[in-house]
Amino acid sequence: MAGRHAHPSSGSTPTSPKVLAAMAAVLCAVGLAMVALWPDGSTASGRPGAQQVNGVVDDVERQSCPASAEPQPGSPSAGAPGSTACGTAQVRLTSGPQSGNTFTVPLPSGVGAPQVSAGDEITLAYSPESSPASRYAILDHQRGTQLWVLLAAFALSVVAFGRWRGVSALLGLGVTFTVIMGFVIPAVLGGRPPLAVAVVGCSAIVLVVLYLTHGLGRTTTVALAGTLASLLLTGLLAAVSVSVMRLSGAGDESSFILGQSQGIDLRGLLLAGILIGSLGVLDDVTVTQAVTVDELARANPEFSARELYAAATRVGRAHIASVINTIVLAYAGASLPLLVLIVALDDPVRDILTDQLVATELVRSAVGTMGLIAAVPLTTAAAAFLARRPRSGVSPA
Repeated sequence: MAGRHAHPSSGSTPTSPKVLAAMAAVLCAVGLAMVALWPDGSTASGRPGAQQVNGVVDDVERQSCPASAEPQPGSPSAGAPGSTACGTAQVRLTSGPQSGNTFTVPLPSGVGAPQVSAGDEITLAYSPESSPASRYAILDHQRGTQLWVLLAAFALSVVAFGRWRGVSALLGLGVTFTVIMGFVIPAVLGGRPPLAVAVVGCSAIVLVVLYLTHGLGRTTTVALAGTLASLLLTGLLAAVSVSVMRLSGAGDESSFILGQSQGIDLRGLLLAGILIGSLGVLDDVTVTQAVTVDELARANPEFSARELYAAATRVGRAHIASVINTIVLAYAGASLPLLVLIVALDDPVRDILTDQLVATELVRSAVGTMGLIAAVPLTTAAAAFLARRPRSGVSPA
């Protein structure tokens, strides 16, 4: 009876030797794949002949803009913040080969240009091959201190609420960033296939993060299996959808520049982005389903595998209904400038939906949602099979 009252955490259910062997096999396969795809360090350089330096604005001298620089009334840039800024700034460099010296730098202009004042810490582009008058150009404000303060507040709030679970979640977040920045991005820049790199990178992330966050146990292993299976299915659906719709991956200016300057497979990069974007919600759904089945089995040991599956699937349906809205809102928020531009242009709906930018976002949302929907029955069925309990008076056979 004591076992009826001890509800362990999601990952503390004992794991059988067969499940441990399967987990070790997956871990070895992912490790070998990472070794095969590991970047060799031969990545292309960034902007040739230019580097970024830091500085502090000592003084700003604003001047009247010439008539040719003023936006015409009614034009899209009229009244836009930073659209007209004429004059110079005295900038004292704090890094770079000429650190400590002060230079006169023209104020940045154009839509979205940073507005600087005396005392601002800024970043500048340094082009040593340019003329002295245009050697430095103001890029943006420095935000290092503000970001560190925000990250510290974020970490403290997570630990204060989650305690040791919060600490493990932060460690898992660190692992995620390490894999993406240390393996995925360098491998893509090194010419490795982006889709294969994304599959292996996502598998490594989910292997480490799930066990680190939820513990080494049967439910975590079931969630891992469901996540990997759903991830592969999502990749297959994404590849088919992108191929059928003939999406090139060069939908925006940054992708186009990346393809030209680095020679990266933009279609593969698009597929990799879909996988990485789906992973965060996938592991949430699979862990929820695995834990739900385990808790139902503990609450009522008389439930058969079929009854466990049916009850947990009802929970999964409610979860998926809310997650779908989350996915759509996340993509809509990230693409809000594009949506505003589309409405402002007042194009026909058919032309809007078939545009490559919009079609790409629709593919992201649809493929990610179908992968999530598949994760529920896959994970629930595996968890119900492993957690089934024989009825009273009936042998396990």
